[in-house]
Amino acid sequence: MSTKPKPAIFLDRDGTLNEEVDFLSDPEQLVMIPGAAAAVARLNAKGIPVVVVTNQSGIGRGHYDWQDFAAVMTRMGTLLALENAWLDAVYASPHHEHAQGEYAVPDHPERKPNPGMLLRAASEHGLDLSRSWMVGDKDIDLEAGRRAGCRVALVRTGYGSRMDGAAADLVAESLPEAVERILAQWP
Repeated sequence: MSTKPKPAIFLDRDGTLNEEVDFLSDPEQLVMIPGAAAAVARLNAKGIPVVVVTNQSGIGRGHYDWQDFAAVMTRMGTLLALENAWLDAVYASPHHEHAQGEYAVPDHPERKPNPGMLLRAASEHGLDLSRSWMVGDKDIDLEAGRRAGCRVALVRTGYGSRMDGAAADLVAESLPEAVERILAQWP
């Protein structure tokens, strides 16, 4: 018996969940955006899968490695747990035109604005992209969500403060506001 695909919330990491830091590789530099962990907990409490999709060109460029990325995500997991929150999955793309070796792929299918990370998450976790949302602070986040068939929300944290939001289905000041407004119209 097959399980019906579920809608999910896809989140960009830097500038959406945590404060923007160039090439974040030190867990001690991770600062959650106020209210972000509680917003994730609210989604968790409703049984909505929460999936992070993040470009991490710093890995491909040699600024840090997968272990550093994992250490930052472990710290994020600890901070989320303080609010009874968790991430159901995390996808990261190290690809970039200025990357080194195998990651030197400028238009890799998984590098946002391409939808590869969302498509892979949907396949691996049985998610219904047509009823899902992508939330981020950049045009590339919104475009990746659109290309995957999701509705898209811009948060005005991180780089979002400089965006006009014209390409978004919803514009919010922060992740907590975005979650509140998404839940008001949840499938």
